[in-house]
Amino acid sequence: MSSRKHHFAAFATAVSGLAGALLLSIPADSFASRVSIQNNTPRSIQRAQDLGAESTVRRIEVTVWLRPATREAAADRMVAALYDRNSPVFHRWMSNDEAAAALSPSAANVATIREFLAGHNLAVSAVGAGNHYVKATGSVADIQRAFNVQLHRFQSGNRTFRANTSDPAVDDPAGSLIASVDGLSEHHAVPHSKRAVNPETGQAFAARPLAQSPTGVFFSGQCLRGAEVHTFTTGGGLPKATYTGNRYGQDIANTALGTLAPCGYQPSELQAAYGLNDVYSAGLTGSGQTIVIVDAYGSPTIAEDAELFSQVYGLPDLTPANFTVYFPGGQPAAPDPGWAGETTLDVEWAHAMAPNANIALVVAPTSNDSDLQAAVLFAIQNHLGNVISNSYGEAEGDAPPALLDAWNRLARLGAAVGISVNFSSGDDGDSNPSGNTGVLVPGVSTPADSPWATAVGGTSVALDASNNVRLQTGWGTNLTEIADTVANGSPPVVPPFVEGFIFGAGGGTSGYFAKPAFQSRLNGRFRMVPDIAFTADPYTGVEIICNDISCGAGTDNQPVVDVIGGTSLACPMFSGVWAIANQSTRHGRLGQAARMLYDLPHGAITDVVPVGSINNVRGILTAATGSSFVSASQLIQPETTAPFYSAFYNSPFSTRWFAISFGTDTSLSTRIGWDNVTGLGTPNGLRFINAVRNAAD
Repeated sequence: MSSRKHHFAAFATAVSGLAGALLLSIPADSFASRVSIQNNTPRSIQRAQDLGAESTVRRIEVTVWLRPATREAAADRMVAALYDRNSPVFHRWMSNDEAAAALSPSAANVATIREFLAGHNLAVSAVGAGNHYVKATGSVADIQRAFNVQLHRFQSGNRTFRANTSDPAVDDPAGSLIASVDGLSEHHAVPHSKRAVNPETGQAFAARPLAQSPTGVFFSGQCLRGAEVHTFTTGGGLPKATYTGNRYGQDIANTALGTLAPCGYQPSELQAAYGLNDVYSAGLTGSGQTIVIVDAYGSPTIAEDAELFSQVYGLPDLTPANFTVYFPGGQPAAPDPGWAGETTLDVEWAHAMAPNANIALVVAPTSNDSDLQAAVLFAIQNHLGNVISNSYGEAEGDAPPALLDAWNRLARLGAAVGISVNFSSGDDGDSNPSGNTGVLVPGVSTPADSPWATAVGGTSVALDASNNVRLQTGWGTNLTEIADTVANGSPPVVPPFVEGFIFGAGGGTSGYFAKPAFQSRLNGRFRMVPDIAFTADPYTGVEIICNDISCGAGTDNQPVVDVIGGTSLACPMFSGVWAIANQSTRHGRLGQAARMLYDLPHGAITDVVPVGSINNVRGILTAATGSSFVSASQLIQPETTAPFYSAFYNSPFSTRWFAISFGTDTSLSTRIGWDNVTGLGTPNGLRFINAVRNAAD
């Protein structure tokens, strides 16, 4: 070595040693850059009362979601190529290793996050499949210091909740690796199932003990009848009302099994209505496919209930050989009757549509978003099936955008490996329950808003005596009371009392996600919800079998038959049909449904259109001061000029008489072509299956 080089090397060594000494003596934070984890503050706190700081000694759990290996825009392009018929990788789904390399964080990044958490006195409790997240627990004080936030209690309505007041900020090197931090604020999804209820009390139809009819035949399959005339008087005198119009449901005095009011469908009836018998005759029943269902809490009696449902309605058995339950986050601490009913509906009606498909139920220990996300991730990473059905959600306008992005990345990961991740669109029209407060927030439901998910909306459907569709329109229900109880002599209500909008399919325009390419023919710049639809209206709902204690329908510890609906019904129905579509193809795997639906030929999907009737309910009210006419539209609030269908409804709850409407869904509307209640419409049996197969092969 020359003297000049030797001198330079000695100088470099000396400087390096001096730098090392200086680094040891200066706090690390002095060199670290702090990264803001943006869009991580819940928007719900803007509508809530700040009650002050959270207790610093309280222990909570947070979930740190890591950024994927590829930037978002590049990842979107990479996965979109798998759905482009002109691409050399069309339908060449990524393997788990390929998806991990392109879309998942690295093990080294997880190690960095673990070190960061441990350095702030937080105990790591779990690392997610594929290195996507790290869960940790600690005191509020330690979590506030780690993420440089303040956690407060807030109140909205009758509920209080915890939330961070600003976005978290984390020092590098960990800060640059974090996509979002869940658990600083409390977020949970709600099930999208609905029962027909007494609007005055919230009481649902009484479930019937299965022992009263081992064949399961209870409720009538005839939801609509012809026009009738009904006159209501006050003690035989005035005021008086004479109404004419269609009739919904059966007589409440009916006692014969199979005729009970108001109505409820069995699997065989809807299989026939939607043309699935021809599909089954072609040998397509879901065989070889698995439908994955993700729910919170589950049901302690789901295995027994689902097998009993199969036996009663003549479906193939659901046994441990073809029905598996997973608890990747551990067993729930306690059952939840609402989610038990949801779980029962999901399992039984996915099975009803695809009777020979396997069912994999993945149960999250709570309804917190982080636990449901972990359950979906578990299903994707283990490729339990080619379709995942999720019948829950919350208001997009309530959740932090970072949470929306986390759901979107999960759905994209599923799409990359050939899985369709389906979500129900909601049950409250143009608003959805806040994940924090339960109050309705205008806008679409998330995660159905994800461009990488398939959103499933809802319809009302009435059948004729041969189980053909007599009427189908978008689900949206209004009720107006026109006569009091039978016990009071059914006097007219003058003027009619408008209960107004009760419930209806969710939909509309995302306020966050841009419009995906597959919706390019639709107006606007943002993601439109839903993509497809199925039966959802609980007034034209379906029968399920559930242990009465599990589902909160009684205390006798016996199976009961109940009628239920919601887009929670539509989603597993479509997921069952999509499993059959997967079976029909050469490779058995179709990926995200929404990216195929918009290009299917005419006739594959039945357009759900507005339906009107010349026999909508209207009447003459007579009082001592004279008579007045009540038009059909006056009985529907807000009044509408769009076509709708209304009918008499004699409630089996209270014996009151109502005018009930179909196709009146808040500001949403059923239209010819795509609409924000039913999307493109409903799958058209074998024509749908054949069209999908041709598009894939």
